[in-house]
Amino acid sequence: QVQLVESGGGLVQPGGSLRLSCAASGSTFSLNVMGWYRQAPGKQRELVAGITSLGSTNYADSVKGRFTISRDNAKKTVYLQMNSLKPEDTAVYYCNVRGTVYSYDYWGQGTQVTVSS
Repeated sequence: QVQLVESGGGLVQPGGSLRLSCAASGSTFSLNVMGWYRQAPGKQRELVAGITSLGSTNYADSVKGRFTISRDNAKKTVYLQMNSLKPEDTAVYYCNVRGTVYSYDYWGQGTQVTVSS
């Protein structure tokens, strides 16, 4: 059984920064993709950033140059550094881990990020 616990969300002013963390507990196979998704009220959940076990990354166009995803495989933790935050970044952010060799898919409970003056 795998559980993902997000932390680091909160209220921040436009232009500010936050760092989200997501720690996996339980057993996971080493070959996987960890990612961050977000969902705003009335909108579909969308991919923000993803990172493979070997460090390959991808980002939504809307966050390129502002957000950085990273992971610590020993700690089974993925991070999302968010800089130059905009009001449109306001959403619930969800952590995800998906197996790339063995099939599994787990989600965290979500953490609220609010960007407002």
